[in-house]
Amino acid sequence: MKTFKKTLISLTIIVSGMFILLPGYGHAQVVNSATKKRISIGVGMFTDIWMNQPSGLKTRTINQGVQVFGTYNTQFGKSNLSFAIGLGISIHNLYWNYTFQGDSLNFQFVKIDTTYKRSKLTMPYFEVPIEFRLKTKSKVSVGIGFKVGYMVYAHSKYVGSDYLYKSTNTLKASFKGIKNLENFAYGPTLRIGYKWFNVAGYYSLSSIFQKAKGPDMYPISVGFVLMPF
Repeated sequence: MKTFKKTLISLTIIVSGMFILLPGYGHAQVVNSATKKRISIGVGMFTDIWMNQPSGLKTRTINQGVQVFGTYNTQFGKSNLSFAIGLGISIHNLYWNYTFQGDSLNFQFVKIDTTYKRSKLTMPYFEVPIEFRLKTKSKVSVGIGFKVGYMVYAHSKYVGSDYLYKSTNTLKASFKGIKNLENFAYGPTLRIGYKWFNVAGYYSLSSIFQKAKGPDMYPISVGFVLMPF
């Protein structure tokens, strides 16, 4: 949980810094109040519900992930409607009873038949979210949008008994540069909130594995987002 909090704080600083510095790029000036009103920063946590799981593959009930994003908002005249586009980072985790075996060019899935403490696949994405927003006078807001993400530095970790030699010795293994995964992820988003608290969802239209190199699995993400401004 401590690592999770550190990751969330780091992502918040990165995205917040990007949007604070962007309006001042090329100008030695502080972001003015009008610009601040157009910028929104969101920080959230979610769980992935993994769909289309093949027989024999088991996932954890809670597959926690984090997201941080910043958007630049444009209001439609004097109405309560606006359009937002931005940048973000999200980290999805798949806790499962599988791991990998092989070198970086020829990964093979291995089902874990021994006792293990943790086996997870971590997939970070740089994202471009867009959203149409409605904000009422009662401070209830609804956002319907779409986002596209590009996967960076996917990796897998395993802690448990040595599944390679079927022994009880503890094995700690990590795999980086996994080639079985799709680089892009995309799908619609939905957000409903009151003031700064929002319930958010994301439905992936893309599989996480390349065709014929893994199961045709995709996540439905459900969680919350805090948008203090």
